[in-house]
Amino acid sequence: MTTICYFSGTGNSLWSAKKIAEHIGADSCELINIGIAAQKSEVIIEADAVVFVFPSYAFGPPVIVSRFARNAVFKTPYLAALVTYGSSPGGTLGLLRKILRKKGIGKMFFAGIPSVENYIALFGTPKTESIERRTAMQQKATEEAARSIIERQENRVNTFCPFSAFVSWLFSLGTKVLYKKYRLSDECCGCGVCEMICPVKAIAMIDGHPVFTAKCEHCQGCVNICPLRAIQFGRAKWGTPGYCHPEIITQDLSRDEDAQI
Repeated sequence: MTTICYFSGTGNSLWSAKKIAEHIGADSCELINIGIAAQKSEVIIEADAVVFVFPSYAFGPPVIVSRFARNAVFKTPYLAALVTYGSSPGGTLGLLRKILRKKGIGKMFFAGIPSVENYIALFGTPKTESIERRTAMQQKATEEAARSIIERQENRVNTFCPFSAFVSWLFSLGTKVLYKKYRLSDECCGCGVCEMICPVKAIAMIDGHPVFTAKCEHCQGCVNICPLRAIQFGRAKWGTPGYCHPEIITQDLSRDEDAQI
């Protein structure tokens, strides 16, 4: 059995996780949403192989991914960590390896998977040609990573990445206040889609409208997926077109707690 642990806001990492499961064999794979699993008091994963698939946030792993890697117990001889990224992953894999090397896992493999830049609050909505080009790159890199995992390849990544560690630390501090910066327009109809797809349960529906809480990981899933484009943050103004992986639908991003450990 291979356990694939993923974290995804707009579907990039989820798509790669699903494709890797297809290559390995869906019947022998279990997918776990890190956003839900990390909030449990105890997580023990026993598998022939464990695969992490997650995005890079400000040159580092999302806070909840680091917490999951630090607190979970992994009873496995092999672990692979794959990071999806838009501009650059920086030292993301090195920072994660610093955590995982304390777990006593015999073999580990690390790889980056280029994907569409989805942080529209800073970079704006990706253009169609960019989506097509980066999606093709993601597919190729995901297939290569799947082959490496099946062959149980191993490698090392540099864990000395002070600049990435500093930027990632600043970002982790920022998440404690950034959730207060989300704004709703009068177009919000209280449909609850943002609450449904939030990977960490950071959105609560109160009096028919979403309220953003300190659990927020700043994945920007809500800004991108909102069907009425009614959530604003940074350059992502009300009405700004969002991004979701072209082969992932809203229902795919919905939390299915029954499928979690």
